[in-house]
Amino acid sequence: MADGSVMRDATGRPALPDSPPDSPPDSPLALHAHRTNLVNVPAALLCSEAYNDEPRRLRIGATRSDQAALFEALDESRDALTASDIFQRHMAGLFGVNPDFSGSEGPDGRRRFRASYLRLLKGWMFDSNRAEGAVLKGWVESRFGLLPTFHGEPLRRFASDAWAAYGEQKQSTRFHNNNIHLQLDLLYEFCQWTIRRGWPDAPMPDWASHIRLYRGVNDFQEHHVVARPDKRTAVLRLNNLCSFSIDRDIAGQFGDHILDAWVPLPKIVFFRDILPRYPFQGEGEYLVIGGDYRVGVSLL
Repeated sequence: MADGSVMRDATGRPALPDSPPDSPPDSPLALHAHRTNLVNVPAALLCSEAYNDEPRRLRIGATRSDQAALFEALDESRDALTASDIFQRHMAGLFGVNPDFSGSEGPDGRRRFRASYLRLLKGWMFDSNRAEGAVLKGWVESRFGLLPTFHGEPLRRFASDAWAAYGEQKQSTRFHNNNIHLQLDLLYEFCQWTIRRGWPDAPMPDWASHIRLYRGVNDFQEHHVVARPDKRTAVLRLNNLCSFSIDRDIAGQFGDHILDAWVPLPKIVFFRDILPRYPFQGEGEYLVIGGDYRVGVSLL
């Protein structure tokens, strides 16, 4: 057990608390263990190259059926901006999440802080290794079963200060309250609904299975190198949640090495166009579920 969830290796057997004897001592936890999950694809398959080659649509438990009224209203929306407003109003009514990031008003008229998906997104884009990023990575653990490889430093063992610090941050009551995991479930399902809706100005057609995205890195500390077939190609175990850009030039502002990957659409948690009224668009950022990716590697 770890943080209350059964850990399993790639064969489905319960995993040992730390790396098996044949694992490199510096390999991340995520390379040899995963959690049970709440989607319709086992975590061992979801984190593999095989899934990326032939992706299947993902559903988080009964999120869509439990919130059927929201998705019925979305189906009637005439454009992406209207759909975004419908989603925002639903989240405000259900969770007291105000679009201006302010807290909800209590009986005494004072506004109090309530955790929200908007605050997590804002915090992630400022620094993904802070508490907001830990909550988001913890949500990916819970829903998709993938362990993080990095949070401020590599995560290699459960019995480590790095894992303890990550665990403390992801359960922080400042950001882990107000049904935050359910908020993120709805954000993911709304993102996937938007992708399949096929708006004329969408960055991908509704029939697409993948989108080409880019990530700039200075080294591979955050992402474990699984294989290096040649100088221009690598298989990386990406962090369980990581950022990409749709613009190669923007990705180049974050590192000398550019990774380009064909990302399966079901692995996209958030992208810039689903909340057009918010300042999340400057870097063309996409939040992507990790696992093993075959990526192209090039220099600026």
